[in-house]
Amino acid sequence: MKGSVAVLPTFLVLDQLLQSWLLEDIGRGDRTTQSLLSQNATLGQAKWVAKAPGIIAGLPVAARVFELLNPKVGFVAVKSEGAKCEPGEVVAEINGALDALLMGERVALNLAMRLSGIATLTNIYVEKIADLPAQLVDTRKTTPGLRILEKYATALGGAINHRMGLDDAVMIKDNHIVAAGGIGQAIIRVRSQIPYPLTIEVETESLVQVQEALEHKADIIMLDNMPLEMMGEAVQLIRKQDSRVKIEASGNVTLETIHAVAETGIDYISSSAPITQSRWLDLSMRID
Repeated sequence: MKGSVAVLPTFLVLDQLLQSWLLEDIGRGDRTTQSLLSQNATLGQAKWVAKAPGIIAGLPVAARVFELLNPKVGFVAVKSEGAKCEPGEVVAEINGALDALLMGERVALNLAMRLSGIATLTNIYVEKIADLPAQLVDTRKTTPGLRILEKYATALGGAINHRMGLDDAVMIKDNHIVAAGGIGQAIIRVRSQIPYPLTIEVETESLVQVQEALEHKADIIMLDNMPLEMMGEAVQLIRKQDSRVKIEASGNVTLETIHAVAETGIDYISSSAPITQSRWLDLSMRID
């Protein structure tokens, strides 16, 4: 099955992040809201409205932002996580103490707009290769502090999460190869030290490097910035010699080129673009 299930990180992990972002925004106090309203005294309701088409992501996180400010705030997701929205559609309805709604508005909206933008662009990339077996995976090019949520958003958009951090798997990249004195030496040294069942992925830029990675039993071979013709040759070489090896393509993947890359027969296409090049999905909060 293409894509992966998007699992929202536990709030045991997220709450510390959300609290820090609320503290960053509120500081010593919301001068405007706290001057106008008594704490918890005035009740109200609001709606979140989409101002652009896209994929919705981050509503449970937004709900938690308001809950941290006031546990009695009610947040109803009108749109499901991962659902498409159109301009003018109501995405969520919120009710409760107005001071909590106003103080949480910016942090909650910022997160939902950022994550929805990522899910939206990810889905566009995924749809480009929907007719082929290749799967889109994300990368570690994420915003510091937001990685766990940005990768959640890519999964909502239909991609597969690559390693979350350096401890998830081994990826021997070009600079590692130089430091170790070659692909073979790098694989031998790494394999002698890593715990089971970590896999070893090797970045290659030529057919010679692909052959060396095969000879030393790499689990995954990345074809980095290869011309399409060379990529096709590399795929054939790998399939012929070791069918168990997974093949990943990476480097300068765009909406215009991703389908041609997938046609070479690779298993995975990694791209940072859905995160690094996405635009926030425009959402607004309107108090009734």
